[in-house]
Amino acid sequence: MCEFELVVNGKIVFRDVIYAKDENGKVTVKDVVGSSREYLKHKIVEVDVNSKRLVLNLTKK
Repeated sequence: MCEFELVVNGKIVFRDVIYAKDENGKVTVKDVVGSSREYLKHKIVEVDVNSKRLVLNLTKK
């Protein structure tokens, strides 16, 4: 399985992410133990499997 590090504003803010959903300006992520976080007014801008990074940026809305 591939777990990602979640990067927001250039900093790792969440680890072992296995699920991400980008919907209506909100990104929901979950880790391997089922903990979840929501990032309002964000969007997924990069998924890098080789580096195991998931990158979010603020939306302009």
